[in-house]
Amino acid sequence: MTRVAAVDCGTNSIRLLVADADPATGELTELDRRMTIVRLGQDVDRTGRLAPEALERTFAACREYAGIIKEHGAERVRFVATSASRDAENREDFTRGVLDILGVEPEVISGDQEAEFSFTGATKELTGRTDLARPYLVVDIGGGSTEFVVGDDHVRAARSVDIGCVRMTERHLVHGGEVSDPPTGEQVAAMRADVEAALDLAGRTVPLREARTLVGLAGSVTTVSAIAQELPEYDSARIHHSRISRERVREITEWLLRSTHAERAAVPSMHPGRVDVIGAGALVLLAIMERTGAEEVVVSEHDILDGIAWSVA
Repeated sequence: MTRVAAVDCGTNSIRLLVADADPATGELTELDRRMTIVRLGQDVDRTGRLAPEALERTFAACREYAGIIKEHGAERVRFVATSASRDAENREDFTRGVLDILGVEPEVISGDQEAEFSFTGATKELTGRTDLARPYLVVDIGGGSTEFVVGDDHVRAARSVDIGCVRMTERHLVHGGEVSDPPTGEQVAAMRADVEAALDLAGRTVPLREARTLVGLAGSVTTVSAIAQELPEYDSARIHHSRISRERVREITEWLLRSTHAERAAVPSMHPGRVDVIGAGALVLLAIMERTGAEEVVVSEHDILDGIAWSVA
């Protein structure tokens, strides 16, 4: 087995996985998995640049992760950066900072590469299951973008579109420099129209309606699952491979979009860093389910991070 460390730095969060990978059995033995909300994509949609305070939050998390990687003695490390750093004019500042701290250069990958990693991470452990029909549609709802991947054992088609939960919140739900509390009907309608246009774009490349099983990834989806199950705290074991009906997703989305900041923050399974962006993320999920006709979403805690780990193993 090979001990590997994978870092996924997205628009809203940065995550670390340290694991022993066994290519012979297709198993990852997890040693440490953690996530930190850093909001690297703060204002990138508006300014085109990574904010200094966002960079410092990200570098602080990298320093913590460097200690964990050293403690576990990982043989190989791969750092992948996605939507926010891909879009930013000053991404060299980000690259230099990560290299100084972790000793590896962040790879700013394309949306298509992001989609392939997400598909591998989410579906590798589904091999042999008879209760989930193929092909799969894997959707990874991130902070800046959402990846759509259709495939069986391998990717058949993939597309990344710019409808992440942070980007949609900043584009449509902010008024006077603050997130609307709650958003107006006009704001929600404009956001929904933006999401629908992006789904039209994704559908030109990915046969969205051909999939038999919808697999949902990342924090917006897992948080919706936690709310649906009324968990007293965030519980990865109960969230992983849970199934949430479209009607339940609709109920939760409608509540999130009419609730106040305080009401969302009071949800016991809600990460503080998701309070302002979860409504947009849930709306993206609901729009996908309605567009594809999916009656339920299978929620996976294994995603792009696991795919990155396999790529280094």
